[in-house]
Amino acid sequence: MLPDPRGSGASMEQALSAYIALLQGLIEAPDGSGAPSKLRHALLFKWSHSLLGTSPQIQQDAVFEAANMFVNVAIWFMKHASTLCVKEEMNMDDAKEVHTALRRAGGLFEVVQKKFLPMLRERARDGGDLDPRVVRAYRDQCTAEAQEVSVARALELKHNPSLISALANETAKLFHEADAALSSLDDKVAGQWRKYLQLKNHFYMAYSYTYCGENLLSQDKCGEAIRALREAQTHYEKATALCKDYATTKGPAPRTGRPDYFSFFKKLALSFKLTLEKCERENGFIYHQKVPTDPPELEMKATYGLASPVEFQMPNHSPLWTPVAFAAIDYPKTSTDAANSNAAAKVEGDLKPVNEVKIEGVNTEAKSDDRNCVLQ
Repeated sequence: MLPDPRGSGASMEQALSAYIALLQGLIEAPDGSGAPSKLRHALLFKWSHSLLGTSPQIQQDAVFEAANMFVNVAIWFMKHASTLCVKEEMNMDDAKEVHTALRRAGGLFEVVQKKFLPMLRERARDGGDLDPRVVRAYRDQCTAEAQEVSVARALELKHNPSLISALANETAKLFHEADAALSSLDDKVAGQWRKYLQLKNHFYMAYSYTYCGENLLSQDKCGEAIRALREAQTHYEKATALCKDYATTKGPAPRTGRPDYFSFFKKLALSFKLTLEKCERENGFIYHQKVPTDPPELEMKATYGLASPVEFQMPNHSPLWTPVAFAAIDYPKTSTDAANSNAAAKVEGDLKPVNEVKIEGVNTEAKSDDRNCVLQ
């Protein structure tokens, strides 16, 4: 199921629950006491990392297996959302599914962050999928991309400019927080990812100031509107420069085309330029207001449309884990020294890349002129 992002989100979540229910017996004793399972360190588990290539990490720990499985299913939901976004014609049901898939992904990363990471005994690899910085960045990115759907919907329905500005500002902040989480990682590992997060941050700051300007103009605050729109232009120019950097930065992410070539990017430029020209013209003829030195403050909290991760309900132990069956397993206690895992990794060698189903259109520019966001 994992190599094909076209599947059903509900089916994937059911499969994850069924697997974790079985794995629970290796993590926690099935007698309801909450005590660690005697089988937690019975098996070696092997995973590679999304930013670190195909060299595997092996740990003798069922919690390591559970955490990595959650990460991989979360990434599947991100890819599932991206797959829906490249459809020729997206309808409302598709948009809702994209929104839900990204929130589900965020919820899975949250389980990893809050439940599994504190349980791990071995230190996570720097830049690995279980590095707390990487997990947080993934979670914040998923939430930000879910809010992109909310922004697109607000634009489509022509909501109040102040609401759009606040939503865009909140979205920009989430992209900034995801980038900040990765700031202490080597650029060779996270540089490409950070470029994407930075360009999205500046893009939505440009959106926020554009609609802040429209809102100020509607209140006859033409001077402040001009300053807001000039700030939008500054952020847009920064986003455009980052698009060029992103296109040439090496990294594991597939190429989706330069974001500044997509129609949603170009539409924003047209929007703030036309509004700025209108404001400058009317300020010269009618308002004669001074343009402030500092940009206006943006609304810090949107009233509607904020996304949040969907909480994942951890399953109980599988019915197969009866107390009798668990007690019957005679597992000799062996060393769980990390050196054993490292030695096993050297013997095993690199993992072969998974042959994922290629989705037509994922690596090309969006064809629809109405597309308002693109997911990494």
